[in-house]
Amino acid sequence: MSALLFVLLFLLFIIGVPIAFSLGLASALTVYLGDMTHLVVIIQQTFNAINSFPLMAIPFFILAGYLMQHGGISQRLVDFSDTLVGNMSGGLAMVAILTSLFFSAISGSGAATTAAIGSILIPAMAKKGYDIKFAAATHSAAGSLGVILPPSIPLILFGVAAGVSIGDMFLAAILPGILVAFSFLVYAYVYSRNKNYVGTEKSSIKDIFVAARKAILAILMPLIVLGGIYGGIFTPTEAAVVAVVYAFIVGTLVYRAISLSKVMEIFKDSAVMSANILIIIGTAGLFGFIMQRLDIPDAISATFVDNITSVILFILIANLILLVVGMFIEAAAAILIFVPILLPIAAEFGIDPVHFGIIMIVNLAMGMFTPPVGLNLFVASGISGVGVMKLIKPVVPFVIILFVDVLLISFLPFLATWLPSL
Repeated sequence: MSALLFVLLFLLFIIGVPIAFSLGLASALTVYLGDMTHLVVIIQQTFNAINSFPLMAIPFFILAGYLMQHGGISQRLVDFSDTLVGNMSGGLAMVAILTSLFFSAISGSGAATTAAIGSILIPAMAKKGYDIKFAAATHSAAGSLGVILPPSIPLILFGVAAGVSIGDMFLAAILPGILVAFSFLVYAYVYSRNKNYVGTEKSSIKDIFVAARKAILAILMPLIVLGGIYGGIFTPTEAAVVAVVYAFIVGTLVYRAISLSKVMEIFKDSAVMSANILIIIGTAGLFGFIMQRLDIPDAISATFVDNITSVILFILIANLILLVVGMFIEAAAAILIFVPILLPIAAEFGIDPVHFGIIMIVNLAMGMFTPPVGLNLFVASGISGVGVMKLIKPVVPFVIILFVDVLLISFLPFLATWLPSL
């Protein structure tokens, strides 16, 4: 039955069935053909997978991200970032990364970050003489910060799947996220200096303060959300609701960038995105239940523990597995499938679950800008007009940089565990 489950899943992937339906069909057919249990369990387990209070944070954070994306936030963050680093070599590339850092702490979505910032800066970089392929690759990679930094949806999913504090996951992701952003900034600077991409005119202190004042409401949002969680004022789910209310007020009443008709469009788009993710969560939960019934995680865990005695070797193998998985499977499904398999093994080797969660999330973030299913890559391709295949070469350096960051996070646990320990 175990072989049947994975063969069916692989065949469905091969013929191009969307991942949510692949997981559901493979699970349902295994239950039916193997006469494992009553078919009503298929519906029960799919529903149980999404019947979780912490998971309610996902649609609210998605809605908050859409409201901020359409609420005039992006341009203000771009202007503020430009006053900080725009004058340096490769200034606009660095602005793209720094703005993505800020916006990621608002949207929680890699694709939303790539779309919101890329739609402004990719054309601007092209006008300034930047290679359009480099511009698109930079934005697709920088968008991955939306997966790493809180309030990232994958962080919430890992917290639910692993039974660890979502607040701890949010805290643990801050330093790794800054490390990744800094690494990208260094590469953008070095590459741009070699290509002689000059920056803009240096901003005065007054210019910086003016831009900061205009962007302050956007910058305050993650501080309010995360501060409220860590201050014990509200739970992560309640924080998501606070984020929606805050984003709605800022977008409609303060910046006046969102009309009533636009609100309805935002609600529709966020509902569709939420439904897509929740369907994946539901069918991945069913797939995980079938794996548990077949004792697949226990068998894999026993094999690892019996044959691998070195924690270093396990971390390296786990990183390679997650790197490959991230290229082919959407992050939400990958988390729900592989947490029950890999987390018990990590626990056997004494790896902190929060630390392992960050290793997993940063690995899967690479899948956001690597083919064949890298969503950020497709978004950047659509904005730039450059085919996805032509973006593979310029995106490779970012993949290498992020993989080196993954290894640093893997073997320097304090990067993930220090802030939660406080």
